[in-house]
Amino acid sequence: MEIKDLQARQGQVDLIAAVVSKAEVRTFNKFGKDGRVCNAKLKDDSGEVTLTLWNEQVDNVNVGDKIHIINGWVGEWQGEKQLSTGKFGQLEVVGKAEVKEETKEDVNVTKDEKELPAEDEDVIKDEEEIV
Repeated sequence: MEIKDLQARQGQVDLIAAVVSKAEVRTFNKFGKDGRVCNAKLKDDSGEVTLTLWNEQVDNVNVGDKIHIINGWVGEWQGEKQLSTGKFGQLEVVGKAEVKEETKEDVNVTKDEKELPAEDEDVIKDEEEIV
């Protein structure tokens, strides 16, 4: 199924798409229980749709992840379609976003350890003599 095919009040949605953005997490209290909710934007080759993430889904999904919605539900809020897992659906992260890990070199390189062009070396030597 593709995003362009989604209709409001549609169930049994099976969709794979990429998370392109994630909004601020909001907290709420309903019937004495605290919860968290967050909207994210999903994109595939056919378009974009808002995905509503509930509670633990908020922590499991990050920008850049590829996710699979199984038995999802499409609702509508202020004329905009919103996809969620609903009561009976599932969300699986099928591809994690690549995170660039900082290497020791990236973190511990000082100004003196970096390679400098020849003209900058003279300036540094002059500064060291002044100090």
